[in-house]
Amino acid sequence: MSSSVPALSLADYKSTDNEVRMSFIRELSAAARDVGFFYLENHGLTQTEQEDIISLSKSFFALSEKEKQQVKMANSPHFRGYNQTHAEVTAGASDFREQFDIMDELPAVNSHLISDEWQKLIGPNQWPKALPRMRSTLLTWQDRLTEVGLTLLSALCEALEQPADALQPTVENGPYRHTKLIKYPGSKTTDNQGVGAHKDPGYLTFVLQDEHSGLEVEINNAWHSVSPRNGALVVNIGELLELASDGYLKATNHRVVSPPAGVTRYSSAFFMAAQLDADIPVLELPEHLKRLAHGPSSDPKNPLLRQVGENVLKGRKRSHPDVTEKFYSDIPQQLSA
Repeated sequence: MSSSVPALSLADYKSTDNEVRMSFIRELSAAARDVGFFYLENHGLTQTEQEDIISLSKSFFALSEKEKQQVKMANSPHFRGYNQTHAEVTAGASDFREQFDIMDELPAVNSHLISDEWQKLIGPNQWPKALPRMRSTLLTWQDRLTEVGLTLLSALCEALEQPADALQPTVENGPYRHTKLIKYPGSKTTDNQGVGAHKDPGYLTFVLQDEHSGLEVEINNAWHSVSPRNGALVVNIGELLELASDGYLKATNHRVVSPPAGVTRYSSAFFMAAQLDADIPVLELPEHLKRLAHGPSSDPKNPLLRQVGENVLKGRKRSHPDVTEKFYSDIPQQLSA
């Protein structure tokens, strides 16, 4: 099906015209509740910045297999680095994509100081020696998207008729951030899972796409294409916002279908969550919104956890069983299903 995903302009939220600003908040509320996905335009990221990330992605994945394997994720207890095709698991099946993951560039927590397993998520990234500009480019991109993400988080609080800073205590020490570069090779078979159906564990996800389609969102039990839109980022609501709004906002299932044989699709995803040591509060919605909030969705294979580090680690473990087996003491049953 063709896209049923609305488009919003972040410039409207920053407008000095109050009616324009309030119209944006109303449109954002509808998009975040009814679909859980939307295009974001006029976000402040230049076309050059966006094209540079896609170009960098192509340069990285064009490296030799030996160079990519030197930074493979299986070396990192922090889930950073390169994965070849079929290394990541989504919805119980392997994904036909290559990817490279970074998070905040931080020293690892001393093992003697770790009291919660999620603290092992904290640590350094791995960087390929053959692309020295990759570190500064990706960390700057991550910072730029964080600015957009925090602005949008404030707007979503207003859409819930809360103070704009209602969720500020959960990000005051810096949100948890995770960036991926992704390559989807063309598929000659009917087994075309680029990435399986899933929801994202954070507050917000931002997706930068090249010119090729493949991303799909589930709306009313049907899959709808989220086709590339020039200059726009695709934004989707994550599980933490569904939790904070007691189900009023919607974290939506989405997937990526592999491109046809002979076509390669490149994209980049940025995931922003609350800080890892935070517990997500349930916001006190006004009565007319509360009546429409029926609690977050429930899936025995994907329990939603209010402790942010636990919710993020849950997703990492489920997606990367090789890293989990190597560096973590247990694989809970629901994560290995």
